[in-house]
Amino acid sequence: MHLHVRHESEYTYDIPVALGPQTLYLYPRTYPYQRLLDYSLTIEPKPSRVVRNVDVEGNVQQLAYFSHPTNRLQVTAEITLQSDEFNSFDFVLFPFETQRVPFRYPKYEQDLLQPYLERTGVTHRIEDWAKQLAAKAGWQTINFLIALNQAIREFTYEIREVGAPFPPEQTLTLRKGSCRDYTTLFMAACRSLGIAARFVSGYLFGNPQQEHQLHAWAEVYLPGAGWRGFDPTEGSVVSNRHIFLTSTAKPELAAPISGTFIGQANSHLRAELVFA
Repeated sequence: MHLHVRHESEYTYDIPVALGPQTLYLYPRTYPYQRLLDYSLTIEPKPSRVVRNVDVEGNVQQLAYFSHPTNRLQVTAEITLQSDEFNSFDFVLFPFETQRVPFRYPKYEQDLLQPYLERTGVTHRIEDWAKQLAAKAGWQTINFLIALNQAIREFTYEIREVGAPFPPEQTLTLRKGSCRDYTTLFMAACRSLGIAARFVSGYLFGNPQQEHQLHAWAEVYLPGAGWRGFDPTEGSVVSNRHIFLTSTAKPELAAPISGTFIGQANSHLRAELVFA
């Protein structure tokens, strides 16, 4: 099927400001079952230069530079993808001992995965909770991931458009949060049992609650399967309805637009997503 999204962000300033370089993560990160058909990026005022590169984690990063003061910044990205159906569980975990948690990756993978194994946000309570879920799942890796996904899905969802994710233990204690709170809790629970996990930002089709804002979910690295997506907000594995913008070991690095300005102005953000 074809997925099309138009994402417009407009920053307005009450007095003109000098924009510093703006970092944009608005170019889709395609996967084997997704193919980019069309992409356009429009920026007003027109930048003096736009540099497109690949960052340290393999995401497409666009840097926009400006040379004149302005009282607004408008960024519009339009994406059209061909997204095919696929079986999210069509893999074999290998080495076979990784079919049970906790496990250790082969040495060469362990070294490369260190940023995604850091126990950021992992507390005794989260580790105990993860072990309880794993025990109920028979310590089977895939069954644990499914159980973890479903457990977080039962929390009370709330829309919080701005701000950093809550600490994972806070989300577990309150049993509520936004998609990015759910994702960071999922990551912490996985890392507590030695499973590499990363934060993904993008778009989700088919859920009216999510179709007017950016969405977040997690990916875990499974030997023999590679990076596989789990969406605790949906309580499901990631299929062909998700569009990936960026994936990172550190959720604070996933903002679609980030940058600075020089001036004493107050700023206001308006964002709009249109799906088709």
